[in-house]
Amino acid sequence: MSTAIAQPSPDKIQILAHEQYKTPESLSPSNVAPDPLAQFRAWFTAVSADTAVPEPEAMTLCTATASGVPSARVVLLKQADARGFVFYTNYTSRKSAELAANPHAALAFYWRAVHRQVRVVGRAERVTRAESEQYFRSRPRGSQVGAWASRQSTVVADGEVQARAEKLAERFGDGEVPLPEFWGGWRIVPDEVEFWLGKPSRLHDRVRYTRVEGSSDDAPQWKIERLAP
Repeated sequence: MSTAIAQPSPDKIQILAHEQYKTPESLSPSNVAPDPLAQFRAWFTAVSADTAVPEPEAMTLCTATASGVPSARVVLLKQADARGFVFYTNYTSRKSAELAANPHAALAFYWRAVHRQVRVVGRAERVTRAESEQYFRSRPRGSQVGAWASRQSTVVADGEVQARAEKLAERFGDGEVPLPEFWGGWRIVPDEVEFWLGKPSRLHDRVRYTRVEGSSDDAPQWKIERLAP
């Protein structure tokens, strides 16, 4: 689907499209699961089975420096469990440095084909070494070697990373590629989760879960409210 824009000019792009969302189902505090992770699993299972939704695990991850300067990028969800949302990365990358300095983050999933999105705000924690090891073993061998080769977010010369990867592949030979000490997972433990369902005239359905203050991470309690579109 193309997006209509005004006659382009050297210094401006103006978007003219006004897509109307027409999802037949409804979303309200009365018809969602009592726990946001259960609601997320239901939605994610549905969109994963829908061939119209490419790469449903893609999510925007927003982090910030200790002084509050934000940055965002798209990463891939690798696990959603009872505690939160897990992704894997280099622990020396920009996102990891920001999470270490300011352990709060936001996630956003946008599934345009089905007019749904999910927004998450929470606290960041490293997953256990055993969890990282288990996931690392499931990666293709090239990706395992790539984790060693890339000093993520640093400035490099053309061809430098590929050359390093080739040398590492030769070094590891046919043996097991070990999990790097500088690589592993982060879990975003949610304090707020919002589900959004697109509706005509921008009158969207929005339901927000907010963690009840004082409830534990292992058995959280949630306040569920409808938000204005």
